[in-house]
Amino acid sequence: MTRFLALIPFLLAVILGAFFIWGLNPEREPNEIPSVLISQPAPDFSLEPIPGVEVPDLSRDDLLNNPKPVVVNVFASWCVPCRAEHSVLTNMVERDGIRLFGINYKDKAEDASRWLAELGNPYERIGADTSGRAGIEWGISGVPETFIVGGDGTVLYRYVGPVVGEAAIAKFRAALTQAGVLGTGAS
Repeated sequence: MTRFLALIPFLLAVILGAFFIWGLNPEREPNEIPSVLISQPAPDFSLEPIPGVEVPDLSRDDLLNNPKPVVVNVFASWCVPCRAEHSVLTNMVERDGIRLFGINYKDKAEDASRWLAELGNPYERIGADTSGRAGIEWGISGVPETFIVGGDGTVLYRYVGPVVGEAAIAKFRAALTQAGVLGTGAS
């Protein structure tokens, strides 16, 4: 029994080392975190608007019966990567005509309002998820995360992290094209 107890620290070190090596693997793609929502109906949620921001609230009902898929972006003013991707999403709204809805995650209303006033507001609708409950329902692992939701309310795609850089933008644009948000000739 003593010999077995002596092996426990060694076995724990081996297991932790394996996870460490796995985490450093350059072939591992952190954006490939599986989502149980893919091909499922968007979760049921209803969020109030952000006080001081002149766009309506957001609920699951807003994701239903749309002629084309919509993009739902989970963001926060305190999130540095959200700031980095904001101009990319704004460009997609302005240039490509995507419909962008937002979930403002665990943010203070005055901070979110100031952030959107400073950077511009590309969102058609925004719901304030001050408690983080909607984020849990969507299964987010952090912000930003961006979903493509079909016109019938089915979650088609999930992008984890900021849509920034050529590779990320190309990957997200390919998903938008596949979902029918963009035409095949869009760039």
